Amino acid sequence: MSHPLLGVEELVAGFGATTVLHGLSYEVNRGEIAGIFGLNGAGKSVSMKVLAGVVPVRSGRITFDGVDITRMSAEERVAKGMAHVPQGRQVFAALTVEQNLRLGAYTLRRRDSRRYQAVLDGVYDRFPLLRERRTQVAGTMSGGQQASLAVARALMAEPLLMLVDEPSAGLAPLVVRELFATLREVAASGVTMVLVEQNVAFGLQLATTAHILQVGRIVHSGAVADLDQAAVASYLGVGRLLGAGVTSTIEARKPAKKAAPRKRAPRKAVAK
Repeated sequence: MSHPLLGVEELVAGFGATTVLHGLSYEVNRGEIAGIFGLNGAGKSVSMKVLAGVVPVRSGRITFDGVDITRMSAEERVAKGMAHVPQGRQVFAALTVEQNLRLGAYTLRRRDSRRYQAVLDGVYDRFPLLRERRTQVAGTMSGGQQASLAVARALMAEPLLMLVDEPSAGLAPLVVRELFATLREVAASGVTMVLVEQNVAFGLQLATTAHILQVGRIVHSGAVADLDQAAVASYLGVGRLLGAGVTSTIEARKPAKKAAPRKRAPRKAVAK
């Protein structure tokens, strides 16, 4: 029997005396781009840190490719095929582009060091600008370039699943479109994604399925094309302008309706 690539079951997690996730549950199938949407404080980024192994689970279960990884370390999860693009990109500012990529390949080099150069060349083929700037110090790059570097660094681990946390934060709309086009290409190459995105309209353009998070629980899920637009607007508290953007995005993702076949006019009898 086939199983989801990622299974999240009744997760409870938080910091100190504060509980942020109150029984979070959802599944992600292979090939999906699962969008996690919610208001500030809903627990979106905390949920990503829990999946990545940065924040421990208090109770509940996480399975990845059929294996229970709930108690695995972040490094073990990367070795299993999970990569994390953190909020704020968090590149190593004092290191060069290539040094950042080399660190992203840490588990790859331990597993099969002979593959490192081929994977690096493949990432450079996908991100030509990074090849050109491989000796540039990452902290001197623009926000959009650092975002590309953060994605490229994650790809150096050859992940099955990529966790992408708030990729549009702090970026101009044009740069966001370019970054989302890159993420779409990465997904098309076979990498499954979980995406947290505050910009709902942008996020719904990329996601194939959407999960609405409220106070640490999923309250609404479905394929983007089948989402209840009124429910999404209600749960996210969007105003008219953003609501219209969400509606148009969902409508654009719906499959095109086939035109009804034209009826032929009856032939007129021809007098002999």
